[in-house]
Amino acid sequence: MERIEELKQITSQIRRDIVRMVHAQSSGHPGGSLGCTEYMTALYFEIMNHDPQNFNMDGTGQDVFILSNGHISPVLYSVLARNGYFDIKELATFRSINSRLQGHPAPEKKLPGIRIATGSLGQGISVSIGAALGKKLNGDNNLVYCLTGDGELQEGQNWEAAMFAAAHQVDNMIVTVDYNGKQIDGPVDEVLTLGDLKAKFEAFGWHVLTMDGNSMEQVLDTMSQARQLTGKKKPVIIIMKTEMGMGVDYMMGTHKWHGVAPNDEQLEKALEQLEETLGDY
Repeated sequence: MERIEELKQITSQIRRDIVRMVHAQSSGHPGGSLGCTEYMTALYFEIMNHDPQNFNMDGTGQDVFILSNGHISPVLYSVLARNGYFDIKELATFRSINSRLQGHPAPEKKLPGIRIATGSLGQGISVSIGAALGKKLNGDNNLVYCLTGDGELQEGQNWEAAMFAAAHQVDNMIVTVDYNGKQIDGPVDEVLTLGDLKAKFEAFGWHVLTMDGNSMEQVLDTMSQARQLTGKKKPVIIIMKTEMGMGVDYMMGTHKWHGVAPNDEQLEKALEQLEETLGDY
């Protein structure tokens, strides 16, 4: 229980980083970033085998993470900085001209922790399959993790990837879907419904788990279950229910904060709701 409380404290600080980064440039995507904070905190601070001091582009000897929905880069940059991949003060350069912290992850900027450009939606699962097969070929027993948005599953490439992963028994990869039910144009069910996502992936031959992505306890428990399912000749996916804008009351329950930055007054209201636990950058 003590470790869970520590992770919750870190989560609060990550959320503070997110709203401050997006506010500073009046640009960015706070909604999905806030919704995925528990997952990203658990992944980088507890679950993944990774070494911030010895980052390498091909991920040899370490777990690899692919952020398919690259527009939620604020949460990724924050967890990377808070893990020591780079100085947390660099978070202040988010979306600035020539910054290494571009609006979508950009490997040509050589930011430690970033292995591929993402945010052109629908590609992350395919990339993760390639990374996972590479590990198999190299005799590397580490895992590949991928986070994808629910709206981007409207892209057909995902379903080719789903079919391929099952057919080729890509069982060293754990995909998680951020299922907040909202995308930039409105509710997912109104834009293009995904139907029964669990049944679909089961029909494609995947192990499917579900979890509340805003419960640290559930995230840790379900991710542990997912790890135990790897190596069993089937790909693994977690359907993660989240609330867009989680932690900031006026951002929750609407798609309108998908890609809108808070103004000065809104930032103050957000920070009042988020405890500073590790120190602001």
